[in-house]
Amino acid sequence: MTSSTQPLLQPYRMQDVPLANRMVMAPLTRARARNRDLLPSDLHARYYAQRASAGLIISEGVWISRDAVGWHDVPGLFTDEQVARWKQVTDAVHRAGGVIFAQLWHTGSASHPDFFEGRPPLAPSAVNPGLLAPTATGRKPTVEPSAMSAHDIRQTVADFATAARNAMKAGFDGVQLQAGFNYLISQFLNPRTNLRTDVYGGSVENRARFLFEIIEAVGEYVDLRRLGVKAGPAWSETGEFVSGSEALAESEYVLGRLNDYDLSHLLLMGMMTDPAGGPLEDLAGDEMFRHFRKVYQGTIIANVGFDQHRGNTILADDLADLVAYGQAFISNPDLPARFASHAPLTEPRHDLFYGPDAAGYTDYPLQER
Repeated sequence: MTSSTQPLLQPYRMQDVPLANRMVMAPLTRARARNRDLLPSDLHARYYAQRASAGLIISEGVWISRDAVGWHDVPGLFTDEQVARWKQVTDAVHRAGGVIFAQLWHTGSASHPDFFEGRPPLAPSAVNPGLLAPTATGRKPTVEPSAMSAHDIRQTVADFATAARNAMKAGFDGVQLQAGFNYLISQFLNPRTNLRTDVYGGSVENRARFLFEIIEAVGEYVDLRRLGVKAGPAWSETGEFVSGSEALAESEYVLGRLNDYDLSHLLLMGMMTDPAGGPLEDLAGDEMFRHFRKVYQGTIIANVGFDQHRGNTILADDLADLVAYGQAFISNPDLPARFASHAPLTEPRHDLFYGPDAAGYTDYPLQER
């Protein structure tokens, strides 16, 4: 395919946001906010601006509050100084012609007491998720968290809304909720980590209440056409995040209910592990997107395991509207241009994914012309 015929390189309108192409830079934790106040820096501005040729950039997950922290050296979006620093990042992206959304993140029980002066993190229930938390001194086993009170839940919903308002003040073009993988919103959705007996536990309708309260609270400050959600039935398949027989039906309910809101997009995660023999085995490969294309009616961003050929194919088959690339954008800041010319890709340096400086972050070369 030429650049003029590749679906990935065609423009797309995501609600009222025009995108130059259908390639999305996926949210990628990079651990470069190496300061006490969790501020993005000039290095962040350079990194994101280098990748502004993506149709859409979704930022690394950013903390909605101090209680949300669960990964070392990740920036926040809950103080005025953080907002001001992020404004420098978004200005740099916009000057380079890009579009950037902020991903809002709360890790819940996937965090560690190291981040809270020895206190356990907050979560839906006092259930150790059986994961490893990336702390400043290495990955450490998670602990039993503190079950959130009704007040904690109300405060966290409000924190998501405030962070969304902060994102718009900082010049982001929109926001995305991290409701996938094994973090706080997923912990509410997961029947193994949510053992509550109040209105936030029990039935899937109750367990999903937290997510939809967040969406509605964000909508008080942000046009919902600028709000996306990252979600799907595929979890990490580790610890307490192993898909059960209920996973497909409950995901159909949750993602189907997203249609009640005029959202920006759904970033739908494909399978991250081999589903053979499990309850989601029929969703292997592109079947995940084929199935949920019938469930969610808005813009779908497909994610996990895409190369150039598969990305063009899934768009040509109308199983998704956009395709998100992660590691390929880390080491190829000009990825759309490389796809246009079918140029070889630079391989990423995995040992430098999480810091500490410009090496493996902003020093990847552009293709030779």
